[in-house]
Amino acid sequence: MADMANTSLFDRRRQRNRNQLKKVGNGRPRLSIHRTNQHMYAQIIDDAKGATLAAASTLEADLKTAGTSNIEAATKVGTLIAERAKKAGVETVVFDRGGFLYHGRVKALAEAARSGGLDF
Repeated sequence: MADMANTSLFDRRRQRNRNQLKKVGNGRPRLSIHRTNQHMYAQIIDDAKGATLAAASTLEADLKTAGTSNIEAATKVGTLIAERAKKAGVETVVFDRGGFLYHGRVKALAEAARSGGLDF
């Protein structure tokens, strides 16, 4: 990693999280999320193959109806990613929250994915 003085807190959290996931992942795919001010994105990535197995976001037409930057929208994305992961044959993942804190929309997405059948 580059000089710590030039690295943002977000990037340092992201690196800590990613390093921990590599230790405990044991080859499981990772559920990677990204949050912006307007949208939520989730994808299940198989790092061994370098391929995305499933993806969902608030950019999809059927999720745009009630707003895209609230907890309700994040819950819908979590449910949708769990459904698509099951179709792709994925049941257990590791949760990669990146540099985002486990709170609010990130937490809502994770809990919805768990209740949708993903194990992490």
